[in-house]
Order: sequence, then C-alpha cells, then structure tokens
Amino acid sequence: MAGYILLEGGNEFGGLMSESDLRAIELAGGPSVPVSIIPTAAAPDNNHRRAGNNGVNWFRHLGVQQVESLPLIDGASANDPAIASTISQSRLIYLLGGFPGYLGRTLAGSASWQAMLTAYDAGAVIAGSSAGAMVLCQYYYDPAQRQVAQGLQLVPNTCVLPHHNTFGENWGPQLSQLLPGVVLLGIDEYTGMIDDGAAGRKVGWSVYGQGAVTIYRGNKRATFNKGKTFSDDFLPGA
Repeated sequence: MAGYILLEGGNEFGGLMSESDLRAIELAGGPSVPVSIIPTAAAPDNNHRRAGNNGVNWFRHLGVQQVESLPLIDGASANDPAIASTISQSRLIYLLGGFPGYLGRTLAGSASWQAMLTAYDAGAVIAGSSAGAMVLCQYYYDPAQRQVAQGLQLVPNTCVLPHHNTFGENWGPQLSQLLPGVVLLGIDEYTGMIDDGAAGRKVGWSVYGQGAVTIYRGNKRATFNKGKTFSDDFLPGA
C-alpha cells in the first residue's frame, strides 16, 4: 500500500509546523521508525550541513529516535548505493527547502529518487517543505531560471506556491498563464497538507499548522484553514 504525502509551505522546523510533522510521524509508524532528512536543496549555498542538523534536532525534539541527515548533495551522492539503501528503508523522508531547480535536477532519475518511491510504495511518508514540496509536484517554478520545470510528479497536475502568505501568492497570476489547466497549491508558511483525509487516500487532504492552503483551479480559488479537510485529486476537469 502506498504511503502518504506531506507538502509544507516553508519555514520548516518551528511554530505550529509541529502539527503536520507529528501527524507525519504518526502515519510513518511512530517515533521509533527511521527518518531521513534530505538537505540537497540547501547545498548550492553550502548550507546543507546546518539545515540538515536543524532537521535532525527538530525531529528529535518531536520524539523521533532514529533520524539522520543524509549527505545527498549532488548527482554523485544521489546515485550512491549506500544512501539509496538508507532511503529505501526509511519510513519518513523529508526534503528540505532551498533551491528547487537544483533539488529537482539532482533527484530526477537518480537512485535516491527511485529509493524514495520504493519506500513510498511500502507505506512511507514523503514530505517536503518549500523547495522540497515544489519538486514533488508535476511542475515547479524555478525562480533562478525564471521558468517552469518538470517536477518529480508524485502529485499530478499540480504546482506549489510556497510561502503563500508572504511572497508565493505573487507567483499566482504568472503561473496561471504558464500552466493553464494545472492546479496551483498555495501553502502558507508553518502550514502543511497531508493526504490523510476521510475521503480516501490520494483524494482526501487535511490542513495542519497555523496558516491555510489555497487551491487555484483556473479562475476559481478556494481556501482551507488549519483543521479543515478537502477532497481533490487535482486532475483536469475535477
């Protein structure tokens, strides 16, 4: 049985982000299961060690007993058999924020990404915040290149607007034109959405944290505050 997906809007490891992360830990099997932090998106500015350590400390603070930040920082390490093996045995895999273009290009077609899919198919939770959430969707906006790129396609027909309550909302009009027919997911900072809703896996979503999730489909916009659930498979014509 496939696992769960957690998409977060940014500013991970603080505030009420603990609500979505604790739920992810629960869905992964509890605090004793292995958790892997993927700091790849922070590597271009050499921030991956600090960011990875922050992730380790955060999940330990939440009670996780086995958590490590993996040295997955480039194409070579993304194809390292030892790293891929660790990922495949993880029950919660968390992609940090940073540079979405670098993260997407590094993971695409790699042994580590295949290992994430293997873990997911076995019931693991795949989570991403900001850049991490962006690349998990079918499309993502790369601000460095100022263009839309193909994501890892775990969530079909979608594109995340991270940090929606600070700057992400400003991307909406441009991306609506660049991606007609694609559902835009505006996720506030300190906020997450998990496909654990009562309507069923991959369709029912719940909002956690301190902010809201805003769904853009064409000229229609719907906002769901924390504690709310909604049903959406994000497919065209839904």
